[in-house]
Amino acid sequence: MSEPERVGQLFMAGIAAAQPDQQRLQVLRTHHVGSVFLAGRSTSGTAATKALTDSLQAMAHSRARLLVSTDQEGGQVQVLSGPGFSTIPNGLTQGSWPTEKLRSEAAVWARQLSSAGVNLNLAPVADVVPAELGRRNEPIGRYGREFGHTAETVTSHSDAFLAGSAESGVLTTLKHFPGLGNVLGNTDTTAGVVDSVTTGDSASIGPFRSGIKAGAPFVMISLATYSKIDPQRQAVFSPTVIKGLLRDELGFKGVVVSDDLGNAVAVKSVPPADRAVNFLSAGGDLVLTVEPNSIPAMAAAVRARMTHDPQFRAQAEESVHRVLTAKQQAGLLSCE
Repeated sequence: MSEPERVGQLFMAGIAAAQPDQQRLQVLRTHHVGSVFLAGRSTSGTAATKALTDSLQAMAHSRARLLVSTDQEGGQVQVLSGPGFSTIPNGLTQGSWPTEKLRSEAAVWARQLSSAGVNLNLAPVADVVPAELGRRNEPIGRYGREFGHTAETVTSHSDAFLAGSAESGVLTTLKHFPGLGNVLGNTDTTAGVVDSVTTGDSASIGPFRSGIKAGAPFVMISLATYSKIDPQRQAVFSPTVIKGLLRDELGFKGVVVSDDLGNAVAVKSVPPADRAVNFLSAGGDLVLTVEPNSIPAMAAAVRARMTHDPQFRAQAEESVHRVLTAKQQAGLLSCE
């Protein structure tokens, strides 16, 4: 792979699941973007989605096909529907099921994704929303995205979701580390969201710890600030959160993906170039931007930093290696 192609492996860009925009697709081609995120809503079903994902794969590097991801949690967060896709209930409903039922249903949902050419689900939600906060928790509780209100319920059910998905060969993502259950504001729509409760030892870290032990291949980092872990930086830009807590303390060896660094209001005050460089510097591996038009500035900044900062270059190369290892796990890497 050329250097621009290797840098492209560090990015996941959003594409409309219903009708991709040709100009945005051209950005992906130009910058050798290695992963895509099917965004928005599509009701066209598995066959039409497979036609789309096949056309996206035709743009990929000959030896490293695309990670194709989406948000297929259930409830109000289900991007893909229509013929061949189940209507998935929300997290709270899934959390009320016996774990064996959730595991077998998650295997079915993952098979549907696989048949549509989607190999990575940005789920399960491992956030614990306390019962007293409930729907006042804007990002998760408001939509019933959590499996339950205790670490025990969320742990058992996120583990079941992971296991069912793995059975059907679809990669999964624990999110949103170190947890969005104790915040009020939604980082997609609000700046300055702070969690003043969670520590590195909180019970709410339990579902992440358990999922990592069970082999979760991806963990998504939240855009909130955790004042008891790193008051100075948002988690997505925090080496304390990513290198310290997630890598060193929890022993996570897989791919660290950001929450959206394209459109989220939480990062609007940071220039796109700095968002990518700061996330990778903090120990992240895969920059998710729902807005592909952020990629040119981001990729240029990453290449520039690699040129004059040997430590950053070494870290970025390690991230490329992690992404390619995940692709190998998903059967997307060829050595021909």
